[in-house]
Amino acid sequence: MSFPQLDEEHRGEEILAVFDTAFGELLAADPAAFRVKFRKMAASAFAFYRGTACLFYRDLDAEKRGGPYLDERTSRVWIHGDLHAENFGTYMDANGRLIFNVNDFDEAYVGPFTWDLKRFAASIALIGYAKALSDEQISELVRIYAVAYRERIHALATGAKSDEVPPFTLDTAQGPLLDALRDARSLTRFGLLESMTEIRDFERRFAPGGGSVELDAATRYKVLAAFDGYLETLPDSSLARPDSYRVKDVVGRRGIGIGSAGLPSYNILLEGHSDALENDVVIYIKQAQTPAVSRHITDQAIRDYFQHEGHRTVISQRALQAHADPWLGWTELDGAGQLVAEVSPYAVDLDWGDIDEAEEIAQVVADLGRATATMHSAADDQSGESLVPFSTERAIDAAIAADEEGFAPLLVDFAHGYGARARADHQTFVDLFRNGRIPGL
Repeated sequence: MSFPQLDEEHRGEEILAVFDTAFGELLAADPAAFRVKFRKMAASAFAFYRGTACLFYRDLDAEKRGGPYLDERTSRVWIHGDLHAENFGTYMDANGRLIFNVNDFDEAYVGPFTWDLKRFAASIALIGYAKALSDEQISELVRIYAVAYRERIHALATGAKSDEVPPFTLDTAQGPLLDALRDARSLTRFGLLESMTEIRDFERRFAPGGGSVELDAATRYKVLAAFDGYLETLPDSSLARPDSYRVKDVVGRRGIGIGSAGLPSYNILLEGHSDALENDVVIYIKQAQTPAVSRHITDQAIRDYFQHEGHRTVISQRALQAHADPWLGWTELDGAGQLVAEVSPYAVDLDWGDIDEAEEIAQVVADLGRATATMHSAADDQSGESLVPFSTERAIDAAIAADEEGFAPLLVDFAHGYGARARADHQTFVDLFRNGRIPGL
């Protein structure tokens, strides 16, 4: 797929208009955080792509009226919403197993399943280009991803047993995925606590500095009231030991990452699973954002399903991720929906820095294709939510089966077309930023 080539001035105006819709209010509230965000986005075309899901979905907007492999059901699948090659990593599931899988569900929503696949495919094109791979090599990587996704979806749709489609664990993963799991296993809760807290008067407290902000009494009261609301959203199984939720300390933080610029957040230190100081737990409360994809999905039934963006994020993650974080919940603060989850000691993101050989990259993208298919199949009539009341793997399997030959080429063409668009957009963005043309900065 080739995207129309716009002159730089015209495309620059489009980018600024999309940014104003997506970031305008947050940027006006905290321009310093957005200067940090935009500097990170300026570093590379991939970093720009990571931070501009809003632009990606604006460019895909025409496809909401249809497209290959999309019908009434496959256009209403729970999707990740920001599925790029760096949104994969490790987590400790509710059963105590280290899992490698998709992570970061802030943009999750219900929409066309192909939008996840296209966003991932374009990210592979950008990574491949940055690693000086040829167009033919990039095409082959996207094909490998598409074939792995297709095979896993078909296996799940035809009743594959769990041991035939196992999750990526220390026992089943290989290559860089196994490296990430081993790195995660070497981490400890004590190490995380040492980096964020200190012992004062025989009790653990947050340490000053390091981005933490001391709260005034009124703000602390509001955060603790929001925490009480959060407890009501947890599964009963998470509340087996009420002392686990005794609050020891609260601090404020400001989000300055690519995805969290300008969003207020707070850290809360809890007693944890025992009285031992090394078992304390840190959770965060973060204002949830409007997912970029939701601006291009007009189905009112989907919008009405969620109380607020915090509720949407949590319900979506629980649907898409089997055995999600037992601390995952939602609340409200100052009228805005909040996401609540643990600051995990066991989170390690997939590091593409040392994955350079085409053969090794191929092994990784195949595994990520399988992980994507497993995620899409998890969030359906078996997920406990009524929003997607059918078997997604069967719906997707049937849609692809209608045109097997066209599936991989569709993603390959899109990857090259949008990869080229994103590289050009990155340069346009850098010129806008460095010449002071982004309003409010």
